[in-house]
Amino acid sequence: MGKPSKRTREIAKLVPTDKVVTFQEAVELLKKCPPTKFVQSVDIALRTGVDPRKSDQQLRGTVSLPNGTGKKMRVLVFAKGDKAKEALAAGATYAGHEELLEKVNGGWTDFDAVIASPDLMRDVGKLGKVLGPRGLMPTPKAGTVTNDIAKAVQELNAGKIEFKVDKHGIINNMIGKVSFTADQLVENIRSFLQAILKAKPASAKGVFLKSAYLTTTMGPGLKLDLSEVLGKEE
Repeated sequence: MGKPSKRTREIAKLVPTDKVVTFQEAVELLKKCPPTKFVQSVDIALRTGVDPRKSDQQLRGTVSLPNGTGKKMRVLVFAKGDKAKEALAAGATYAGHEELLEKVNGGWTDFDAVIASPDLMRDVGKLGKVLGPRGLMPTPKAGTVTNDIAKAVQELNAGKIEFKVDKHGIINNMIGKVSFTADQLVENIRSFLQAILKAKPASAKGVFLKSAYLTTTMGPGLKLDLSEVLGKEE
């Protein structure tokens, strides 16, 4: 095994091992880690107690982060005529119908989110093999299948994100950038976790949120003290 890099050694001195930390402590520790040549994202990983194999324990929803994600969203909108024009005026990166359907069907995925008007979902549904595996298929529940195209685009650009449990009961999401202030990141973390709690399936038994870790693109993982949002709930 090779010798740890200088950056890795510096991080090891800063970050406590096997210690549960508050949201504020986690954010401050990550911001103190040696910088990289790019602005790192701040990500959160939650281990839940749901069984995603059961249809009544699916966990999915959206949350508008109060301080956004810090990421410039590339929004693709499937819409015709005036709706496509509205989308572009609202800040969509791409908007259209047949030409975009053909492009995506060919494997193009140079975008971060997809919105579709309801009348085009029959066509968009045929793109499942391309959009599905990347978690980009628009759905009414996520607010990405809608007649109010402009509002949906504006919400995504303002920091609205979708969360979804994977087959292992894990939720992974980006909740900001290390360039954010500590207060901005803490506020985003709280809003995100509160949205997860509200989305708890009624059939979920036992401990719902088992653990949560905060990390950066090239940083350590810090275990969060969930009592800040759970209180005496669990």
